[in-house]
Amino acid sequence: MSDKIYKVLKRPLITEKSTVEKDAHNKLFFEVARSANKIEIKQAVEQIFKVDVLAVCTVNMKGKTKRVGRFITHRPDWKKAVVTIKPGQRVEFFEGV
Repeated sequence: MSDKIYKVLKRPLITEKSTVEKDAHNKLFFEVARSANKIEIKQAVEQIFKVDVLAVCTVNMKGKTKRVGRFITHRPDWKKAVVTIKPGQRVEFFEGV
């Protein structure tokens, strides 16, 4: 079970918007496995970061079409999760920086 929770969360999304949402509304953004559901995402965040999760919203993101010279390529589709944690709890991704 512990190995599976690390396969659910791929990476945190650190953007300007996610930083503002984290500070203002206690929301965390993650790239997650395409097969993960909301229950698995909630359990993974609670076990890894030791916080209480109030809500999980997921969004299927379509990969962009890119052009490289005369060739057209396609970036892969991915899944984004927005996790709302209990007020007063914090998760620091870059503590010592």
